Amino acid sequence: MRVITSARVFSDALEAERALGRRVGLVPTMGALHAGHRSLVARAAAECDVVAVTVFVNPLQFDNADDLARYPRDLEGDVRQATEAGAAIVFAPPVPEMYPGFPAPVATSVHVDAVGDVLEGASRPGHFDGVATVVAKLCSLAGRARVYFGEKDFQQLAVVRRMTADLSLPVDIVACTTVREDDGLALSSRNVRLSAADRRAAVTLHRALGAGLDLIGAGERDPVRVGAVMEEVLSDTHGVVPDYAVAVDAATLRAPDVLAGEVRLLVAATVGPVRLIDNVGVVVDVDDLDAPASATAVGVS
Repeated sequence: MRVITSARVFSDALEAERALGRRVGLVPTMGALHAGHRSLVARAAAECDVVAVTVFVNPLQFDNADDLARYPRDLEGDVRQATEAGAAIVFAPPVPEMYPGFPAPVATSVHVDAVGDVLEGASRPGHFDGVATVVAKLCSLAGRARVYFGEKDFQQLAVVRRMTADLSLPVDIVACTTVREDDGLALSSRNVRLSAADRRAAVTLHRALGAGLDLIGAGERDPVRVGAVMEEVLSDTHGVVPDYAVAVDAATLRAPDVLAGEVRLLVAATVGPVRLIDNVGVVVDVDDLDAPASATAVGVS
């Protein structure tokens, strides 16, 4: 394992690997690695010759200074987990290495219209500008690579896909299925901040998504009705404050008039002191919109 803190050294290291004919895999993270991150690293290791994990708590994607300060940090543990999962390099730069002059405002940032302006983008203004900016920098430093993201942050995945395509970055974005606890709760670095009671309540997000899937499976094609049922499940749980519960087109993240094709159900809620998000995909067969269509869930493992 090689731990690198310099952007130039990191870029040179991956270029040297490619010069030897090796395929590079990149797994961007904000640290606090868990089984979900390890699954990304393991898949990258299975598909690439050398894997680099980035560990950088990106201040640009936090709209709350306290949230940034409380974000868990454990570089030693992250390096150990990355190594065990198959990574050869960890890039862990200090903030000034990524943003010279910080905390002075960053002069150049990346904004992704449409998919970045709704849902999380509306609830957390500027969040996806921070995500797009740091991922653009990391991809530029890494060069040609396969870059692995989890579907748990589905809107982030959509933003990154759009940004890398629009900027012609030399990377392939690889989406990986959400990793869950036995009761369905999606793994998240934020889960460590949940009390025992909050942890029990948090599984409601998964139950809400299940209710939405069941409704679609029963033939419902109105996204408003599906969203209302999911929000009701969230609202009925003590300690859970819903933000949104929606059924949208997976490509645009907008609600269509009728659910058809690739659909994504997304929920967000505050549980105790922690804001959590989750999602599942479903493919709706639209051969005959006048009859109940079949629905096949995807990405729910």
